[in-house]
Amino acid sequence: MIERALIFAAGRGERMRPLSDTTPKPLLRVGGKALIEWHLEKLAAAGVREVVINTSHLAAQFPAALGDGSRWNLHIDYSHEGPEPLETGGGMQRALPLLGAAPFIAVNADIWTDFDFAALPPDPLGLAHLVLIDNPTHHPAGDFGVRDGRVLDTAAARLTFAGIGVYRPDLLAGMLPGKFSIVPLLRAAMRDGRVSGEHYPGRWSDVGTPQRLAEIDAVLRG
Repeated sequence: MIERALIFAAGRGERMRPLSDTTPKPLLRVGGKALIEWHLEKLAAAGVREVVINTSHLAAQFPAALGDGSRWNLHIDYSHEGPEPLETGGGMQRALPLLGAAPFIAVNADIWTDFDFAALPPDPLGLAHLVLIDNPTHHPAGDFGVRDGRVLDTAAARLTFAGIGVYRPDLLAGMLPGKFSIVPLLRAAMRDGRVSGEHYPGRWSDVGTPQRLAEIDAVLRG
């Protein structure tokens, strides 16, 4: 069982403007609750007990809305990155002191999915384990391939990274603090055969624009 998770919530949400001008994208409501609350509920149900949320844009709204996490039987820590987000790699590195030495889940706050976090491997074979989904219409080229449980950067048939994974802190070994993406580190680990993965065929949405926000809200309200 994985007990700690990181939720990436620091982004500016440019594509979600003007809604994100006054409300951080993860706190926009879909299906009657904030987008990030769907993750908190699913993480708690999967046995996670400690969650780190990285923040930047309108950061003060997160603790005001979510508190200490006790309503979900979680403990929430906030990793504030200042006025400029540190991207996925820099944000993950800054949060490592709060995440500990064991593998942890990381999930993008601006997605909605019915994926069961309890299905993730608590002890991935390599440095990371990624969840891939069928390519959505707005990202037809995909990101990576998966073959025999390994994620490949060279596969012809590519799927889209779902923004869900399990990571070992060692993935960031040797990186200096600052702003950087996690993707080059993952690609290097893929070349060494150190990234496992799976194809998830279930429901998933990148809630990146007001239109997609309205669409998933309508689906969840049913």
